[in-house]
Amino acid sequence: MALKITFLGTGTSQGVPVIGSNHPVCLSDDPKDKRLRVSVLVSWDSHNFVIDCGPDFRQQMLTHRITTLDGVLFTHEHSDHTAGIDDIRPFFFKQGDIPIYAHKRVVKALKKRFGYIFNEKDRYPGAPAVEINYVKKGVDFHLAGKMITPVRALHNRLKVFGYRIDDFAYLTDVKSIKEKELEKLKGTKILVVNALRTESHHSHFNLEEAIHFVSQVKPEKAYFTHISHLMGFHAEVEKSLPENIHLAYDNLILEV
Repeated sequence: MALKITFLGTGTSQGVPVIGSNHPVCLSDDPKDKRLRVSVLVSWDSHNFVIDCGPDFRQQMLTHRITTLDGVLFTHEHSDHTAGIDDIRPFFFKQGDIPIYAHKRVVKALKKRFGYIFNEKDRYPGAPAVEINYVKKGVDFHLAGKMITPVRALHNRLKVFGYRIDDFAYLTDVKSIKEKELEKLKGTKILVVNALRTESHHSHFNLEEAIHFVSQVKPEKAYFTHISHLMGFHAEVEKSLPENIHLAYDNLILEV
């Protein structure tokens, strides 16, 4: 059961181009410089799982003609990773309650923001519904015949989850990670991790930190995501990277 990885979005919370910006990258005609909010689709057999469900979710599903959704795995509760949850409605209408996988803190935040989705009484007609599955540190779980390993990291001081599935690992919004958690990533063939920009940032790896992180994990290949316009032009940055490291871009498809 090989994995198919589709990058639905590779941008930051504002996306690229940024509204109203005259930055050269925001004015670029290169489609690889146009980035929706960060998300990835992981598929095997006939199963489709999305990691994070941001404000561009509807557009991403339409672009890739996704007709079924087996679940959403959340890394954390920030808006650029959760704001599209209402748009699971078409899947809910066809399939019933949509499974979600998240830390209990993230579920609590979703309930506060999207209470109508989680209400059990006096539900609004037409609201989607979900099946809650709690993700816990150090506890693997199964999805459609695959073992999923949560990987805990810190987004400044906020605890976030990345996920390893077979020889693929996906982390975003990471600033630091403990050695014990990093060990869970060893042996991956493809590693995806955030690289915000060249300058330092308080809650995200910059380019130098992301490259160092890859050198610690030692995957066969690594792809950077959650990229801001301040990283520079895709084509120029790509040329500067080590041979086994690449900038991901929207609609890139990998197999592992």
